[in-house]
Amino acid sequence: MRIPFSRNVRLAAVAAATALSLTTLAACGGSSDSGGDASLEMWTFKQSHVGALRNAAAEFKKQTGISVKVEAYTPDDAYTTKVQSAAKTGDLPDVLEVHSDGEDRVFGAAGILADISDDFKGEWAGRIQQPVQQSGLVTEQRFKDAQPETARDHGIEKGARYSVPLTVGTFGIVYANKKMLAEAGITEPPADWAGFLDALKATTVRNPTTGGLALGLKIQATGLTWVLQPLAFSQLGQQGYEALFGQDESADFASPNGIKVLSLYDQLTPYWMPGTQSLTIDEADQAFAQGKAAFDVGGTFTLAFLQQNGMSPDDVLAFALPSVKDGAVPDRALGPLALTGLGVSATSDQPGNAKKWMEFLSTQKAAAQFAKDASDVPATELGADSATVLGPALSAMVDSFKGNPQNTYDPNRGNEFRAPGYEQDDAGAILADLTPLKQKSVEETARQLRELNASYWAAAR
Repeated sequence: MRIPFSRNVRLAAVAAATALSLTTLAACGGSSDSGGDASLEMWTFKQSHVGALRNAAAEFKKQTGISVKVEAYTPDDAYTTKVQSAAKTGDLPDVLEVHSDGEDRVFGAAGILADISDDFKGEWAGRIQQPVQQSGLVTEQRFKDAQPETARDHGIEKGARYSVPLTVGTFGIVYANKKMLAEAGITEPPADWAGFLDALKATTVRNPTTGGLALGLKIQATGLTWVLQPLAFSQLGQQGYEALFGQDESADFASPNGIKVLSLYDQLTPYWMPGTQSLTIDEADQAFAQGKAAFDVGGTFTLAFLQQNGMSPDDVLAFALPSVKDGAVPDRALGPLALTGLGVSATSDQPGNAKKWMEFLSTQKAAAQFAKDASDVPATELGADSATVLGPALSAMVDSFKGNPQNTYDPNRGNEFRAPGYEQDDAGAILADLTPLKQKSVEETARQLRELNASYWAAAR
């Protein structure tokens, strides 16, 4: 799964699509590309990327004469509102940074992003890390998944490409406050899930109000995609994990395997930071940076945001979400995935220059500088010097990528084991009633997840 893409974001994108008439698109479809004094505009939802992108833009201007104005609109909902408004008025920028493999396709289906499949190939494509080279591409499976009219990206074209990867990383990275851990007698990351629970108990006993776990559960899919799914993979292995979403009731969420996974997830209930169910992802990370929680679940991308909010990497202990010691995959790795990508606005009058800018960002030199400036992992393959470029904190997290096909939880894997039209928000809402809200039991939650899966499969038929 990608950075959770909430239902209100999807609906806003669809609303924007209705405002983009064919007349408007035709009027803006021409190209007036030129070098010299040409000027591009780019929008991002990542405040932590702004400085790095502006530094890159200064170098791009030196090399090409083309200037790039970079603006950020945060948080995600504000960004979506901005894109929606601009789509209605025809004032979209030339380049948009988007959530990969979700938002990019929704914007593509809506006519907001252009198909750039004819351009992303050869040397440009070859620079991108192999596991994410297909990110942004409408593969046959992705096209098939988009056929139901209820699919958020219904209307995409098979073989189209609406974005190219900019950053990669993974979810399920736990950040811990070293000072709070030391006060609780903890100096090393927990070795397994039981050790993680012990650590949470120790910090919570030490600091009942601030010793817990933060996660932006207002974005309901985070609990599902960042914690429960990698935990389920560790407990059940690939086949058992995928069966949770299938049609076989002997292996779905209401089966003994499903009950076991939900019970493990429910073990976090005593340790959530107060009010975490009402926090966005950014707000949860800010709370952790402010010392309101001892632990925070995020991704490789979270480190930059913590720095932005005044927390030094030296004060953080980061590690992959621990595996279940007696599970099927006790040494689980976390597969890398594309996190954000760049797309060309369908209304840009400089699509050629926009693609030049995007291709420039993928060069090894520009990507390495971006990594240093943004404290984020670029999609470009950095080669043997990657550890030096990324620094110790990010390098340690990237080590969690190192696994084999048998022990790697890989969110890039196809979704064919889920029903077409599957909505992670709906499952996330059910999980929230289990934990942290404590409104439903494990058994009630399991039954609701079974019914939800069954409804998707029935609709697909």
